[in-house]
Amino acid sequence: MRRAMVVSQLRTTGVSDARVVAAMGDVARERFVPGDNARLAYADLTLPIGGGRALNSPMVTGRLLTQAQVRPGDNALLVGAATGYVAALLERLGASVVAVEEDADLVAAGKKAAPGATWIKATPAAGSRKGAPYSLIYIDGAVEEIPQALIDQLADGGRLVGAIVDQGVTRLISGVRAGKGFGTQSFADADVAVLPGFAKPPAFSF
Repeated sequence: MRRAMVVSQLRTTGVSDARVVAAMGDVARERFVPGDNARLAYADLTLPIGGGRALNSPMVTGRLLTQAQVRPGDNALLVGAATGYVAALLERLGASVVAVEEDADLVAAGKKAAPGATWIKATPAAGSRKGAPYSLIYIDGAVEEIPQALIDQLADGGRLVGAIVDQGVTRLISGVRAGKGFGTQSFADADVAVLPGFAKPPAFSF
């Protein structure tokens, strides 16, 4: 099933980085999917993992990792780390990983499945200043806005990838910090699990 995922979901959808394809072919995704859903680990869909959270589809993960251009030696912040699947992939690609997750059960599962990451139980939107600045920030879910707190933790020249909810559509995005400036661009529309805690403040209206 893992080989079929690589052939049918990655190679056909713009996951062009051979290192990403190899990493996703090596890491056993079923280890990160609890209970009976483990049998669906390689399906082209988001998978519930408890606490109202879901693991993103392999295609979404592959596209974001490809866009992230992970380099050996990267200092990576994983926001909304869930059960640690992306943490394990980032490590396989050579990054050191600080994994931030606020759900205690998911943190416990992540520590077992991806013990090489530094796990921090905290509000994902706040990131982790302890390991900053980061050369890469990976937001593992769709958010309404990127908090300034995360941008402030990104190194000059650092990359950020994730997904933005834009008028009901989730778009995969990437951005680079240049000095004090930061901007993003979208590169694909996709079904992405929403990451709680990133809602925009309600706009004032008369």
